[in-house]
Formats: sequence, structure tokens, C-alpha cells
Amino acid sequence: MTKESQTVGRRKCAIARVKLVPGKGKVIVNGKLLKDYVGNRPALEKMVFQPLVLTENENKFDIKIKVVGGGISSQAGAIRHGISRALLDNNEETKAILRSEGLLTRDSRIKERKKYGRKRARKRFQFSKR
Repeated sequence: MTKESQTVGRRKCAIARVKLVPGKGKVIVNGKLLKDYVGNRPALEKMVFQPLVLTENENKFDIKIKVVGGGISSQAGAIRHGISRALLDNNEETKAILRSEGLLTRDSRIKERKKYGRKRARKRFQFSKR
């Protein structure tokens, strides 16, 4: 059962809107092919394709993605989360596989805010005794 589905994936500050359409396996991110978007980072490409490989859907869907916020790594994580949710929306039988790999859980870790009197969130200025 292959139908069109749209979902949202999130990680850190990145938000990815994922549209899954039956097709040949083409992945387009912000108007570019995935390979061009992530540059020379095969680990990020592998991360994005992980839910498709696990559910054996690599060449069954075309994926159109609009992603904003965060860095390239967190965007890849958001895309992976969105693809996982779209696959689940498309076929409920994939839930056990995706859940066991932790792909349906939103990674809620975000950057800690900077505190006053400090350089960053926890780093302090150099202490001088005299």
C-alpha cells in the first residue's frame, strides 16, 4: 500500500517537512539532490537513508524535503525523523522495525542557554587568585 504522505521531523533547531510520493527513489532537499545538499558527507547520507533501508523502501518513493534551521547534521537528523514518520503513516507494519531502531523518537536534546557572568552555558572566565 503506497500512498502519498506528509510529515514533519525535528532535531535540535532543525525542522524538516517531508513529502513521500510513490516513485523511483529520488531525494530532493530544498530544490537540490541529497548528495549535493550534504556535500561530501557519506555518514549523513547514510543517516538519511537508514529508515528506507530498514523498511526496504529505497526505490519505492520519491522524497521532497524542505528543511530550515540548525546545522547540516541536525537537519539530516530531522530529515531522518520525518522520513520515519512518513513511512509509518504510509504503512503501520513498519512501526516495530522503526521503533526498535529508535527512529520514531524525537531527539529532544537542544543547546543549553548562555548564563550571565559566564563565557558560554557552563564555561567560566579564567579565575585569578591575585
